Amino acid sequence: MAARAALDAPGVAALQPTLADRLALAAFPVHRAKAAGAAPYHEAAGIRCEPTADGGWHVEVRCILHADRRVVDVARQLREDVRTAVAAYLARHGSAAPVTVTVTVTSTV
Repeated sequence: MAARAALDAPGVAALQPTLADRLALAAFPVHRAKAAGAAPYHEAAGIRCEPTADGGWHVEVRCILHADRRVVDVARQLREDVRTAVAAYLARHGSAAPVTVTVTVTSTV
C-alpha cells in the first residue's frame, strides 16, 4: 500500500531501486538473507519500513521524479500520501500507530 500511494503521487516517475536493480541484488547472499527474514524490516522496491522504539512505524521512500515538477512540492505531497495510506492500513488492521515518512529523491527524468 505504501508503494501504491507513492507511485500514485503526481510527479513520481518510479521507485528506486527499479526492478532491474532488484534483480541484480537478488544474486547476492546478503540480499537472500534479508529476504529470508534475517532483516528487521520489510523492503519493496523503493520502500523500506521498520518499527520505531515508540511502537510506530518509519517508512523510507526512494524515488525518481519527473523533471517538470518542483521536487520539494512532490516530496511533500508524497510524504503525506504515504503517511496517510500506511496509517489507514494500520487502523484497518487494529494497530493505530504513529507513522513517519522520509522521502529521498534519487534523480529526475
